[in-house]
Amino acid sequence: MKRVALFLMTNIAVLVVLSIALRLLGVESILDEQGIDLNYNNLLVFCAVFGMGGSFISLLLSKWMAKRATGAQVIAEPRNATEQQLFQMVSHHAQAAGIGMPEVAIYDSPEVNAFATGASRNNALVAVSTGLLHQMDRDAVDAVLGHEISHVANGDMITLTLIQGVVNTFVLFLSRVVGHFVDRVVLKNEEGLGMGYFLTTIVCQIVFGILASVIVNWFSRRREFQADAGGARLAGREKMIGALQALQRAHPAPLPDQMAAFGISGGEAGGFRKLFLTHPPLEERIAALQRG
Repeated sequence: MKRVALFLMTNIAVLVVLSIALRLLGVESILDEQGIDLNYNNLLVFCAVFGMGGSFISLLLSKWMAKRATGAQVIAEPRNATEQQLFQMVSHHAQAAGIGMPEVAIYDSPEVNAFATGASRNNALVAVSTGLLHQMDRDAVDAVLGHEISHVANGDMITLTLIQGVVNTFVLFLSRVVGHFVDRVVLKNEEGLGMGYFLTTIVCQIVFGILASVIVNWFSRRREFQADAGGARLAGREKMIGALQALQRAHPAPLPDQMAAFGISGGEAGGFRKLFLTHPPLEERIAALQRG
């Protein structure tokens, strides 16, 4: 319930901010002055503000949202040997990767997982579950942290946000162009935006959104191979392989949707459903590291 309320409140706030931005840019309508044809300039601005703006606001809020969605507690001062060790590992990898020291956090969950998020390479959060700390040995934890630091060093959060923003913009734009075509040409509505426009736009946004998610998830899977390679460089190839093998044995559960792409592992699927996975299968990642 807490996650649902957080999601709704955040999205309402985003809509308000983006609506104000449109007003400031002078976009009052996506139709021309006669109220018949589309004003493509206004439409593109509208779609870019909501497509790109929504993605970047989510990025800016990512650390705050991640902490509240998982209940992650940031380690300000290590209180025990485990926290001290975790802090030292992250510090060592961050220095080796040439990035600023991320915030380090632990969240209470029996599942084995970890994630990294944040608005920039020098303003990131790396968090691990209590399940990961309990079920993995020191070398495996070190490799997982190397993997997450590699995500940060590679700028994956920003790049994924850009890609998501671009595809969101095209989904919004094309769905409205198709909706307007159906409303005017097929249903012969000659004034304003009719019901055909709204219904077609909704259907097209769903269909185009599904196709867009295939593109975004394809990039996310490629990103995981790169982060594994980065983790191998930071912690050692055998440690990284061992960590992924430990994940295979643990069968980790996926993170909340808004952070799924930033975890150490995602769900499993086969066939057509594999196109929608944010992470490649663990056996493929292990094989890629073994090939060197």
